[in-house]
Amino acid sequence: MLLAYVIVTALWIAGIVVGVYAFGHAAMQRADAFTAANKLSKPAWLGITGAGALVLILMRGGPMTIIWVAGLVAALVYIVDVRPKVLEVQKGSPW
Repeated sequence: MLLAYVIVTALWIAGIVVGVYAFGHAAMQRADAFTAANKLSKPAWLGITGAGALVLILMRGGPMTIIWVAGLVAALVYIVDVRPKVLEVQKGSPW
Protein backbone atom coordinates (compact mmCIF):
# COMPACT_ATOMS: atom_id res chain seq x y z
CA MET A 1 0.00 0.00 0.00
CA LEU A 2 2.86 2.38 0.75
CA LEU A 3 4.39 1.80 -2.68
CA ALA A 4 1.08 2.61 -4.37
CA TYR A 5 0.81 5.83 -2.35
CA VAL A 6 4.34 6.85 -3.31
CA ILE A 7 3.69 6.18 -7.01
CA VAL A 8 0.39 8.08 -7.03
CA THR A 9 1.98 10.97 -5.11
CA ALA A 10 4.83 11.14 -7.64
CA LEU A 11 2.32 11.19 -10.52
CA TRP A 12 0.32 13.92 -8.79
CA ILE A 13 3.40 16.10 -8.28
CA ALA A 14 4.50 15.52 -11.88
CA GLY A 15 0.97 16.41 -12.94
CA ILE A 16 1.26 19.77 -11.20
CA VAL A 17 4.41 20.53 -13.18
CA VAL A 18 2.76 19.42 -16.43
CA GLY A 19 -0.36 21.48 -15.72
CA VAL A 20 1.56 24.65 -14.96
CA TYR A 21 3.73 24.12 -18.05
CA ALA A 22 0.67 23.65 -20.28
CA PHE A 23 -0.92 26.84 -18.98
CA GLY A 24 2.32 28.82 -19.33
CA HIS A 25 2.89 27.55 -22.85
CA ALA A 26 -0.65 28.39 -23.92
CA ALA A 27 -0.27 31.88 -22.46
CA MET A 28 2.87 32.59 -24.48
CA GLN A 29 1.46 31.61 -27.89
CA ARG A 30 -0.15 33.91 -30.43
CA ALA A 31 -3.95 33.90 -30.32
CA ASP A 32 -4.31 33.52 -34.10
CA ALA A 33 -2.20 30.35 -34.08
CA PHE A 34 -4.91 28.45 -32.21
CA THR A 35 -7.62 29.22 -34.75
CA ALA A 36 -5.20 28.72 -37.65
CA ALA A 37 -4.46 25.25 -36.25
CA ASN A 38 -8.22 24.59 -36.20
CA LYS A 39 -8.28 24.28 -32.40
CA LEU A 40 -10.28 26.04 -29.73
CA SER A 41 -9.40 29.69 -29.14
CA LYS A 42 -6.53 30.81 -26.95
CA PRO A 43 -8.86 32.02 -24.15
CA ALA A 44 -10.58 28.62 -24.19
CA TRP A 45 -7.29 26.77 -23.82
CA LEU A 46 -6.12 29.18 -21.15
CA GLY A 47 -9.31 28.39 -19.26
CA ILE A 48 -8.97 24.64 -19.74
CA THR A 49 -5.30 24.42 -18.83
CA GLY A 50 -5.63 27.00 -16.05
CA ALA A 51 -8.55 25.14 -14.47
CA GLY A 52 -6.64 21.88 -14.84
CA ALA A 53 -3.57 23.32 -13.15
CA LEU A 54 -5.68 24.77 -10.34
CA VAL A 55 -7.41 21.43 -9.76
CA LEU A 56 -4.00 19.78 -9.54
CA ILE A 57 -2.55 22.40 -7.20
CA LEU A 58 -5.53 22.93 -4.90
CA MET A 59 -6.57 19.35 -4.25
CA ARG A 60 -6.96 19.26 -0.47
CA GLY A 61 -7.22 15.49 -0.38
CA GLY A 62 -3.86 15.21 -2.04
CA PRO A 63 -3.01 12.45 -4.44
CA MET A 64 -5.56 9.97 -3.09
CA THR A 65 -8.46 12.15 -4.30
CA ILE A 66 -8.72 10.97 -7.89
CA ILE A 67 -10.27 14.24 -9.17
CA TRP A 68 -6.80 15.56 -9.95
CA VAL A 69 -6.67 13.14 -12.89
CA ALA A 70 -9.15 15.40 -14.74
CA GLY A 71 -6.69 18.29 -14.44
CA LEU A 72 -3.87 16.11 -15.67
CA VAL A 73 -5.91 14.91 -18.66
CA ALA A 74 -6.70 18.53 -19.63
CA ALA A 75 -3.00 19.43 -19.55
CA LEU A 76 -1.98 16.32 -21.47
CA VAL A 77 -4.56 16.92 -24.20
CA TYR A 78 -3.09 20.38 -24.69
CA ILE A 79 0.50 19.12 -24.74
CA VAL A 80 -0.10 16.12 -26.99
CA ASP A 81 -2.70 17.52 -29.39
CA VAL A 82 -2.83 21.31 -29.38
CA ARG A 83 0.78 22.33 -28.66
CA PRO A 84 2.34 20.61 -31.71
CA LYS A 85 -0.25 22.10 -34.07
CA VAL A 86 0.14 25.61 -32.65
CA LEU A 87 3.92 25.39 -32.89
CA GLU A 88 3.66 24.12 -36.47
CA VAL A 89 1.44 27.03 -37.47
CA GLN A 90 3.78 29.56 -35.87
CA LYS A 91 6.85 27.98 -37.39
CA GLY A 92 5.38 28.16 -40.87
CA SER A 93 5.89 25.93 -43.82
CA PRO A 94 9.35 25.84 -45.40
CA TRP A 95 7.74 25.62 -48.85
